[in-house]
Amino acid sequence: MVLRYVVPCRRDVTDVGIGLVRCSGAMDSYKVQVWAKTEPFLIGALPFPPPAKFSMRYLRKMATYVRARSTEGCYPRLSWLMWRHIACGKLQQAEDTAWLYYEAFHCLAERSAQSSLEWAESVSGCATVEEYEALRSRLSVDTLQFLLFLYIQQINKVSLRTSVIGDEWPSPRARSPTADLSGQSHFHNKNWDDCGHHAFLQSHIPCLLELLLDPEQLTASSHSGPCSLLSLEAARALGFLLEGTVDKNRSIHSFIDLATWPPMQAVSGYSKTSDTFAIKKLQAWIKECFVLNPFGISACIKSGRKLPWAQQIDGANRKAKIVCSVSKVPHGNHMVLMSHIHKQTLAKSSDTLVEAHVKITHCNESFIYLLSPLRCVTIEKCRNSTIILGPVQTVLHVQMCERVNVISICQRLSLLSTTSCTFHILTPTRPLLFSGNQGAVFAPYHTHYSMLEDHMGQTGLATLPNYWDRPQLLSTESDSQVWKLMSPRDFYSFVIPFEMEGDTAEIPGGLPPVFQKSMDQRQQKVLTWQKAAKEAKLSREQQKHFQALVEQKFNEWLFKTGNRHQLDSLVPSSDGTKQVAG
Repeated sequence: MVLRYVVPCRRDVTDVGIGLVRCSGAMDSYKVQVWAKTEPFLIGALPFPPPAKFSMRYLRKMATYVRARSTEGCYPRLSWLMWRHIACGKLQQAEDTAWLYYEAFHCLAERSAQSSLEWAESVSGCATVEEYEALRSRLSVDTLQFLLFLYIQQINKVSLRTSVIGDEWPSPRARSPTADLSGQSHFHNKNWDDCGHHAFLQSHIPCLLELLLDPEQLTASSHSGPCSLLSLEAARALGFLLEGTVDKNRSIHSFIDLATWPPMQAVSGYSKTSDTFAIKKLQAWIKECFVLNPFGISACIKSGRKLPWAQQIDGANRKAKIVCSVSKVPHGNHMVLMSHIHKQTLAKSSDTLVEAHVKITHCNESFIYLLSPLRCVTIEKCRNSTIILGPVQTVLHVQMCERVNVISICQRLSLLSTTSCTFHILTPTRPLLFSGNQGAVFAPYHTHYSMLEDHMGQTGLATLPNYWDRPQLLSTESDSQVWKLMSPRDFYSFVIPFEMEGDTAEIPGGLPPVFQKSMDQRQQKVLTWQKAAKEAKLSREQQKHFQALVEQKFNEWLFKTGNRHQLDSLVPSSDGTKQVAG
């Protein structure tokens, strides 16, 4: 993309990030717009109140501390060992909590799918705790971006005033002014609230810029002064949170390219001579250019493309809506929103889903199959449903659901205010249990489809390590009330009833020995029963009667368990199309 503007009496060509052409005449019209990126909040902000010592006061001290120890693995890259020292020794955090934040940022900002697979292979090869610690000691992250990551955790900070007035967190009765797909207000999920992301950054830009300043640029009161200067490299860290455009969203540019674009240098405060920004000018310029994310959930609901995936078969399903973002969106902003699916079986393996941010909300008594590699998934306010997902590259978050069965391979699983839900999971990180959960059941991943291993490779997920059975409780509730592991006696494998091209023919990684033994014993009982029926030497009339009795009992079981409507939904449509395609 080439932007054309004119500076009188000059005829030369300059290429600086965006690409510019200068000639004589008047400057063409253009408008720089900057917005909050989706993923740092959607994936990076953990959905629970941050520790008190993640406040500006302590983070400013940390910013000074790391710069003073640049030769000790603190700056410009922060090693895991130094972050553990700071978090545990200075911020009084438990080591598990320190690792949680560090790993969450590392997965979001530092890891590709290939590096995730390499990391998984290295971890699974560690035979001792010492080997694992030695492996972690080699990790490092961008120091300034990590500071920004810690600061934005405050978006989920509880306001005591709001809590007194409106029970802000985590009551299921709390309401939000943002709308769901039906246009109705819903519980305030701040990670999906792009209006909240916009407001948060707009209010906190001064603090974020101060975190990036060199300590000598701060005044005696530990605040930036009118003449404070921000280095180019420090300003580059803002690209973790901000991006923008100059051509009405036709192309997306990094924050630093926009801030150093020659027509903007006078207003952004950038000096090419010193490679610094005048911080007050930069702050004013960001606020002037700051707009709501044009690719966020609000834009998706307002102008996204409706997908005819849900059947409009009765009055209840007239509310069912599925929309996806408009086609021209930058990588990492594609969204698919599904709402009010009722008593249906919906199955899709589609390019529309590949690397999408997916939100499933207000669905009940349904079976939902999304068999594609996904970027992140949120399941919210669903009841009495089974949801089968392709590999989720980052976070699978479930909140305010009742009696939902979730089957997935994911980088991380987190739960908030769930009741009697079951999770068949393969995950390389410990499942996170925030507040309000009751009766969560964890079990090993127990299904497959033919493209599964290919999709795992695309998302960087391997079969080992697998911590499905080691949940991490991040609340004061009792473990016995919150979660339990499924008994092998209650365990059954799950069959995905769709044909696809691919090579996966078994459960990736197999089942844990105790669960495989239970399955083998059950299979042996079936064989024994079949042998007994064969040796009974029933007459033809007796065989017919026996067959009718078995079918009767099976149908009674289908109705009792609610599985009849799933089988009915699996009947091919009259035009012969396969629902799983497209």
